[in-house]
Amino acid sequence: MGERNWSSIGQKKSMFCLFSITSILFIFSWVFVLRSTGHPYFLDHNLLPNAKFFATFDGRNSAPKSHSDNNPSITPQGSNLLKCSTRNVVLKVFMYDLPPEFHFKLLDWKPEGKRVWPDVRTKVPEYPGGLNLQHSIEYWLTLDLLSSEFADSSNARSALRVHNSSEADVIFVPFFSSLCYNRYSRVKPQEKRSHNKLLQEKLVKFLIMQEEWKRSGGRDHIILAHHPNSLLDARMMLWPATFVLSDFGRYPPTVANVDKDVIAPYKHVIKTYVNDSSDFDSRPTLLYFQGAIYRKDGGFVRQELFYLLKDEKDVHFSFGSVQKDGIQKATQGMHSSKFCLNIAGDTPSSNRLFDAIASHCVPVIISDDIELPYEDVLDYSEFCIFVRSSDALKEKFLINLIRSIKREEWTRMWAKLKEVENFFEFQYPSKEGDAVQMIWQAVARKVPAIRMKIHSSRRFSRYNSPKDRGLRSAKLPIHFAE
Repeated sequence: MGERNWSSIGQKKSMFCLFSITSILFIFSWVFVLRSTGHPYFLDHNLLPNAKFFATFDGRNSAPKSHSDNNPSITPQGSNLLKCSTRNVVLKVFMYDLPPEFHFKLLDWKPEGKRVWPDVRTKVPEYPGGLNLQHSIEYWLTLDLLSSEFADSSNARSALRVHNSSEADVIFVPFFSSLCYNRYSRVKPQEKRSHNKLLQEKLVKFLIMQEEWKRSGGRDHIILAHHPNSLLDARMMLWPATFVLSDFGRYPPTVANVDKDVIAPYKHVIKTYVNDSSDFDSRPTLLYFQGAIYRKDGGFVRQELFYLLKDEKDVHFSFGSVQKDGIQKATQGMHSSKFCLNIAGDTPSSNRLFDAIASHCVPVIISDDIELPYEDVLDYSEFCIFVRSSDALKEKFLINLIRSIKREEWTRMWAKLKEVENFFEFQYPSKEGDAVQMIWQAVARKVPAIRMKIHSSRRFSRYNSPKDRGLRSAKLPIHFAE
């Protein structure tokens, strides 16, 4: 009897072990399947190029966390995410060796011999100052890729240049389109077309002839057009690519949209408020705006608000520009203000938002169609106030709203601004968590969707008739306005 009982118990244990092993194998098989298909869980757990960014964030708080185990600001959840980050996954970028006329030669850099790129280890070509700087995104990203090949490159890097396009996650097009528009969009007396238009035409012809473009239909290409008027002629022919833009104000949704493209911050033009020890009482101006008041398109809100606010005490609302000492005055004004207005102008976005962030002046955003950089991972409501245009234009609505925000709430947003300001800083060499690396990480988060589009476009390619394949690989027609 006892032997039967022991035999029965042994059989049960064997069945339990077999069931446990089978369950574990089943779970691991599903993990492998989900991982290989890009399931959302694995997008958040260090298995895709953008995972490094998520590993530095607490899911409940968008502030960057220190990697120090002794830092009490790291929550248990954030600490676990850091511990799970066992490898640094970097976006692999293939960059075309475009002739210098498309990039650094626009900065008056003169190449020696057949050199395409400057040796940025010895001397970096300077970018023109003033308002030109606000759309200099292409310059900083290109420098970052060039420097990524150095042996002493930072371990915190988010993107790495590779020379084999088949190994790359994305293909980078180093055309300084914003600079080209700012400097060469006017037609000179001896020209029929501007240099800006000619370079766009040459760029399109170059790209559609490349094997990389033909292989993906341009879907994995990264093209920068941060100035709203840059690439004005070529954009309609390059729309399959991922654009890096300031906003979508001058793009039809079929050409550019938030699902396909990346919004990048402007480079702020006023000085960063270093060692800011100000507080609610030491900033005497309640609400600040200085800039062009009369604007076209959505900018009518500015002039209406001017008439509503110009007589309010402790509100500064006046015309201003970068001429003479305009930038210095704006710096002083924002550094001494509690709230700074960011109102839609010719387009939904404005550099004024990023000037406010650098000043730790709580932004008040009145722009219904604005898209914001990295908003998929950054909650702007923690340090910005959003007001609908229709509400802002109501008598006393805006000023009463701002006056209702008391010291404690303002101080919380002011502190958050100091935490996130580095995400909007452009610099060379780039540093962990700055604007350059944040943009690369935003691009990395687009990679799964880009791959899915490329893969789905190939479904019938192997079985198409020769005639269909010929049509598929045919050159795109190029028509540029004279």
